[in-house]
Amino acid sequence: MGMDGAMVQMVSHGLISGALFLCVGVLYDRMHTRQIADYGGVVNTMPVFAGFMVLFALANTGLPGTSGFVGEFLVILASFKANFWYAALAALTLILAAGYTLWLVKRVVFGPVGNERVAKLKDLNGREFLILGALAAVVLLV
Repeated sequence: MGMDGAMVQMVSHGLISGALFLCVGVLYDRMHTRQIADYGGVVNTMPVFAGFMVLFALANTGLPGTSGFVGEFLVILASFKANFWYAALAALTLILAAGYTLWLVKRVVFGPVGNERVAKLKDLNGREFLILGALAAVVLLV
C-alpha cells in the first residue's frame, strides 16, 4: 500500500507543482515581480485564475477529492502500520505544508488590491485557461 501511495503521490505532486509553477509564471509574466507584498487582491481582477490557483493550492495540501489526498492518505496509512512516530512526523509535515501554502494564497489571491498594477491585470487567455483546465481535470479525476 505504501508503494502504491508513493507512486500516486509522485505523479500527483508533479502535476500539482507544475500547475502551481504555471500559476506563478502567469502572475510574473503580467507583473514582473517576485515580491509577495506586491500582490494581493488578485481575485478581484483575475477571478478565473484565482479559482485555479486556490484549487491547486488546496490540492497541494491534500484536500480530499483531489489527487493530492489519495497519495498522501495511502502513504500515511502505510506509515502508521510501519511506525507510529514516522507517521506522526509525516502528518506534522502535512500540517506545515498546508500552513505555508494557505499563507501564500491568502496574501496573493485574497485581501485588498495590493497596488495599481494588480488592479489592471487581465484574466487568463484561452491558452492559459486550456492548460490549467486540463491540469485541474486530471487533479480532480485521479
